[in-house]
Amino acid sequence: MSVPARQKLLAISSGGGHWIQLFRMRPAWDNLDVTYACTMYGLEDEIAQDAADRGGLKVRYVLLPEANRWQKARLIGLLLRIFWLILRFNPDTIITTGAAHGYFALRIGKWFGAKTIWIDSIANAGEVSKSGMMVKPYADVWLTQWEHLVGAEGPIFQGAVL
Repeated sequence: MSVPARQKLLAISSGGGHWIQLFRMRPAWDNLDVTYACTMYGLEDEIAQDAADRGGLKVRYVLLPEANRWQKARLIGLLLRIFWLILRFNPDTIITTGAAHGYFALRIGKWFGAKTIWIDSIANAGEVSKSGMMVKPYADVWLTQWEHLVGAEGPIFQGAVL
């Protein structure tokens, strides 16, 4: 009798507050095979220690380049890197708190049949982020952390991460 494979999750974000919000959600995916992807150096030890502290979970970390909408050449490089990442790890689900990194991951992940979850950053208190608006058609679940930003066509509010 074979043991069923654990579901694979790609948890991806840009650095700073996007990463902090994403990493705070980690108890929600304790039973998954997780690949974290972010732009911040030095997270490998923190992620490995956290996995060990919580029962030796299977996790990995992939460092991604910084890129934003004003850096077109870097965005192309990022797009290719995320394409390769998704092709290599073949996640069942992709979750992100943004920004460009999450946008590309959700778009590409949909091509490969992944379930996709976008959680708009808590910093977007006045309006939904530009990336959030752009990813709307590709997100199976589109969440905001501010109840007053809920719209008829999304996003939905289920509480705040912070």
